[in-house]
Amino acid sequence: MQLSPISTNQRIATIDIIRGFALLGIFLVNMPALSAPALMYDLYSVQPTYEGIDRWVRLLFDLFIQAKFYPMFSFLFGFGFYIFLSRAELKTDKPRKLFIRRLVILLAFGLLHLIFVWYGDILHTYALIGFLLIFFYNRKPKTILIWAFLLLIFFYTIVALPLFAPPSFHESSNYVSETVGSKKVEEAVSMYQEAGYFELTAYRFQNEVIPVLEFLVFNIPQILALFLLGLYVGKRGIIADPASHMGLIRKIWLTSGVVALPMVLWLAAIQLDWLDYGVYKEGATYLLITLSGVFLASFYIFSVVLSLQKTRMNRILQYFEAAGKMALTNYLVQTILSVIILVGSGLYYEISLTFGFLMVLILFSMQLMLSHYWLKYFHFGPFEWVWRSLTYKQLQPMKRKDLPNKEMSL
Repeated sequence: MQLSPISTNQRIATIDIIRGFALLGIFLVNMPALSAPALMYDLYSVQPTYEGIDRWVRLLFDLFIQAKFYPMFSFLFGFGFYIFLSRAELKTDKPRKLFIRRLVILLAFGLLHLIFVWYGDILHTYALIGFLLIFFYNRKPKTILIWAFLLLIFFYTIVALPLFAPPSFHESSNYVSETVGSKKVEEAVSMYQEAGYFELTAYRFQNEVIPVLEFLVFNIPQILALFLLGLYVGKRGIIADPASHMGLIRKIWLTSGVVALPMVLWLAAIQLDWLDYGVYKEGATYLLITLSGVFLASFYIFSVVLSLQKTRMNRILQYFEAAGKMALTNYLVQTILSVIILVGSGLYYEISLTFGFLMVLILFSMQLMLSHYWLKYFHFGPFEWVWRSLTYKQLQPMKRKDLPNKEMSL
């Protein structure tokens, strides 16, 4: 049997819109790490300082953006897994083999991106953890939900452990930050500003790529849990048929917002120094940023679902649909273009957080327009086309058969 990917009219438009919205958030989150040695900050507990408007932009990031959008992407990956495998079952008697091939290709994309472009790649992580999803596909929705909650509880228990460590533990960490950490930051900045591409790549492999791969195990519980939540929603048909689940959707939306609100306020109080946690400030901040991120991600997702039920908001949000359909291409272009602009032109470590924020808004606005224009003429984004062609072992039709001047229905 000749296999083919899901046709355009089979896609769930809501998911593409949410994915397009998540792309903006991911870009905003990534920009501070693309323009400064954020990995060195994390590895050596170095706390960068922000002044003036940058301090408020950083607060905005921590409260509403940081760790709020990769959970959305993770949720969408789990949802997409369900859609892909359930439809592949109708076309082949080996749907898992097809999905595994899809993951292997995604892993190749991710490793190339990680090694040769930027350490913040998420594709290799999703591909590797995605293999675990196969064991949950035939489980009941309730079982999947229980596993998701247990994994989240386990993950956040680990994240909270430093809050129970003695002050001496944090004091020694601060000493490392002030000595080794500061030197590592200076070294990274020097390499990004002065080294040639091949020298920088060698430095990155040793100091960024290897630590990122070593840290992968820590990410498994949370990301797998978010995958499972997406799988659960896919199995229940909650987003595919929102009209039949409107009561549940409103309940999830309201609960997510109510739970997230006190966490956001608590985090704001810590960041503004209204609450003094001493040596435990960093641990408390990280816990609240990541924990609130899960609930705010849920709140954002179902805010989009509810907004799409209103005609006016529907028209606005649908501009994100084309970008979401080309998510892989747009994600890779975001980092490739940013590295060229920031590292290639000597702006690395020279721009403010506010400048980076505005830069993202400009570049993403361009991506929205270009994605819309591209899909007038082609079925897929360039990287999506490669991914699909390799998955199905045959070149997919790229150019649209309808007239070029025919408006694409958003």
